[in-house]
Amino acid sequence: MNGLAVKMIQGGIASLLLAVSFSVSANAAPPEAGHRMIGQDRGRVVILGKDQKVEWELPVNFTAHDIQVLKNGNILYPTGPRTLVEVTPDKKTVWQWTSKPVAPYTGSVEIHGFQRLDNGLTMFAETGNKRIIEVNAAGEIVTQTPLTIDRPDSHRDVRMVRKLKSGGYLVCHEGDGVVREYDSKGTVVWKYAIDLDGKPETPGHDGHGTNVFGAIRLKSGNTMIAAGNGNRVIEVNPKGETVWRVDATDLPGVKLCWITSLEMLPNGHLVFGNTHAGPDNPQLIEITHDKAKRVVWMMKNWDTFGNDLCAVQMLDVKGNVIR
Repeated sequence: MNGLAVKMIQGGIASLLLAVSFSVSANAAPPEAGHRMIGQDRGRVVILGKDQKVEWELPVNFTAHDIQVLKNGNILYPTGPRTLVEVTPDKKTVWQWTSKPVAPYTGSVEIHGFQRLDNGLTMFAETGNKRIIEVNAAGEIVTQTPLTIDRPDSHRDVRMVRKLKSGGYLVCHEGDGVVREYDSKGTVVWKYAIDLDGKPETPGHDGHGTNVFGAIRLKSGNTMIAAGNGNRVIEVNPKGETVWRVDATDLPGVKLCWITSLEMLPNGHLVFGNTHAGPDNPQLIEITHDKAKRVVWMMKNWDTFGNDLCAVQMLDVKGNVIR
């Protein structure tokens, strides 16, 4: 074999190794790419290090849909369907709120989405009562905004809710299958309805439907939507046109199921929750927000979390995270 042939073979092997390396980095999660994060599932709140080891935990006999680590290091989370608490890192409760039905309504009330605002008020939506309220540190209601519900259900009226810079709210109505934007007085100023995307509706947590879970408003003015059991992530513009999406089978080797939490990172990457997908799939996925939709990081940690991981927050990201 002459020198030229040897060089050609060596070059081919090098190209193959480079291709394999790129494939792994593009579609798998290198260990060094992990995130420090907090999550609530399997009866506890857990802070998990980049090394996937538990750094802090607190027993909670409840499966939450939202959680927030505050600027002071305290943690805001639910201890039950209608109770929010704020605890310090040394596990002392410093604030608590429990929702009750507001007459003439007498049914159950639940809190799924909430947010500690920059002004110190705590904002959350109450199912059953069909309203958003903002409460101060003394437990006094400062503002309340009525919600539009087509199909009232005290468990499914609302999932995620976020306050916008406009003073209004972005609300995900699971039972209605609609994301609505409200102004501060409760007028619907924008909405987007989830459809079945040309597929049959199927039952169960691993099925397919229109039960939308989460939405965030991007700097562009577009809205990123976690379609819940719509099994996809959708970005829509103010006209309601889809400009970007990640479908159930777009990511090699990954099946998307109930899409839940959303975080847009300062570097342009999107982190989203893949709930109810089972142990063969990751519970969290970070991808590039572009045509490539390259997988940057995946978390598949079934020792710490289970199949109901919806309430999460990345803790190691510097800069403005939209969540």
